[in-house]
Amino acid sequence: MRRRAPGEHVEPYRHRRDRPKLQKLAEQLHGWLRDDLTALEAAEPAMPVEDRAADTWEPLIAVADHAGGHWPDRARAAILALQDEDDGDDRSERIRLLADCHAAFGDEQALPTMRLLQQLRADPEAPWADYGPRGEGLTAMRLGKLLAEYDISSERITFPGFGQTKGYRRAAFTDAWRRYTPDLVTDSNDRVELPLDSSL
Repeated sequence: MRRRAPGEHVEPYRHRRDRPKLQKLAEQLHGWLRDDLTALEAAEPAMPVEDRAADTWEPLIAVADHAGGHWPDRARAAILALQDEDDGDDRSERIRLLADCHAAFGDEQALPTMRLLQQLRADPEAPWADYGPRGEGLTAMRLGKLLAEYDISSERITFPGFGQTKGYRRAAFTDAWRRYTPDLVTDSNDRVELPLDSSL
């Protein structure tokens, strides 16, 4: 689930137009699952959430695990994203991270991971210097997990004076910045053309 970017068009659901397609999909799913229904009903998949949320989402995860491939990971990631929408504090923290990364990049097109972390932890007004359960500060692993929610990942990049090391490219952030911190997207470095997306 992604927030709609400014100017991005999302086709609204229309019962008369879209219901027949969804009914056909439901029939296909029923046929696919029918032979394994007993196994699915007995499934106890590992859940990324607990309590009532786990009860609600368990059938979806069971089907995703049955499908295999990338579906188990995608289903669990979707649940966590939807849970974050309900958790204002966590969501605000992640959006704060996106904004702070924007400031850390300045005019740079890429930054080594350790340099990005230094920039983030150096801001006395930000929570990153003592982030974590023991207050040890934001680490490369935690940064990667937080940014993965926005499909942002590090890669091996050659930096002058550093050689080849893990880092982040500015271009990896542009879509997330446009969707979640549009007030920061003020220069051509951050502008991206977004295709029409009717699947959201």
